[in-house]
Amino acid sequence: MTTFDDRERAFEAMYAHDEEMAFRVVARRNRLVGQWAARQMRLTPEETDAYCRAVVHAEFEEAGDEDVVRKVHGDLLAAEVHADEADVRRALDEQMVEARRQVMETR
Repeated sequence: MTTFDDRERAFEAMYAHDEEMAFRVVARRNRLVGQWAARQMRLTPEETDAYCRAVVHAEFEEAGDEDVVRKVHGDLLAAEVHADEADVRRALDEQMVEARRQVMETR
């Protein structure tokens, strides 16, 4: 094995690790946004847990955050909570910081 092969494997491992961490951060952020929305909708603890799982799963519908924004905004409107898409996007941004902190603490 050459030094080049070792470096290539190290870069591949680092890339895989970075991708896994990014996935975990986004999933945690979505859960936190779900908790934020659940508070707005005054859900019970059991409903909140189920709702957070649904928000996390919404991420898999399409690439990017649009699927999560659509879900949360639609649910807030259905619950007659005054919030627009900008509020949801702001919550996504704010919770991203907290999600990174939480994921880095659990490493």
